[in-house]
Amino acid sequence: MNRIRKGDQVVVISGASKGQTGAVLRFVGDSRLVVENINMVKRATKPNPQKGTPGGLMEREAALHSSNVMLLNPATGKGSKVSFKSLEDGRKVRVFRSTGEVVDA
Repeated sequence: MNRIRKGDQVVVISGASKGQTGAVLRFVGDSRLVVENINMVKRATKPNPQKGTPGGLMEREAALHSSNVMLLNPATGKGSKVSFKSLEDGRKVRVFRSTGEVVDA
């Protein structure tokens, strides 16, 4: 079970995009992830008339290492560490270490 999952709101804690927040779009491998509108890079692309895509400089998100982001705690508005806890019914859930509230509903 991962501490950060697709769709989670995260805050960047190091690097050029430090302090920015966004949603996790996808994972690249085991430890890298792509965050919405974070770590934007420009790529030169050729036009593809079959797909209908124009050529030129395209801006897209590049992957970040998962150690450079923290899960955003909506109660405090800051990044928070995450631990795991087993409930009475046997489910394993993520819990914010600072407040103790459950991340998963």
